[in-house]
Amino acid sequence: MKKFLLLFSLSVGIVVACKSAMDSKSTVLKINLEPKSNSSVSGTATFSEKNGVVTFEAMITGLTPGVHAIHIHEKSDCSSPDGTSAGGHWNPEFKKHGKWGEAEYHKGDIGNFTADENGKGSITLKTDEWCIGCEDETKNILNKSIIVHANPDDFVTQPTGNAGGRVACSGIIR
Repeated sequence: MKKFLLLFSLSVGIVVACKSAMDSKSTVLKINLEPKSNSSVSGTATFSEKNGVVTFEAMITGLTPGVHAIHIHEKSDCSSPDGTSAGGHWNPEFKKHGKWGEAEYHKGDIGNFTADENGKGSITLKTDEWCIGCEDETKNILNKSIIVHANPDDFVTQPTGNAGGRVACSGIIR
């Protein structure tokens, strides 16, 4: 009986450990940002998901110093020279454009970041409003693109935030 209880306890421990390992599984996507609109902007964007939270990090170079907007756009198409082939902001819930976390905003309204005097900038965002490859299309970031804009997002102008030209595009998020 003691052997049975010991084996049973070990089996339960292994199952719990395996489930915990599966729950903490992490998914990571790293994509390149390519210049658009005759700019020299480039960089990388990384999405990682762990325990239902997606972390977005972008490192961008070649920018004019100052504040720039960055958004997820609805299409994974960066084929046009000006990046307009990526469509508008990703907005699966048909909300007004705005500032992330305040009142209404698109799921793609990541926000603004500042480029230093050398044209380098970065931004990080963590959210449970996105997922990587889940079945909920109002959260799934796959098959979208990242756009870096020439200007800051004013968080008011509909539907774009008056962020100016598209100076970098990621192509497909996958």
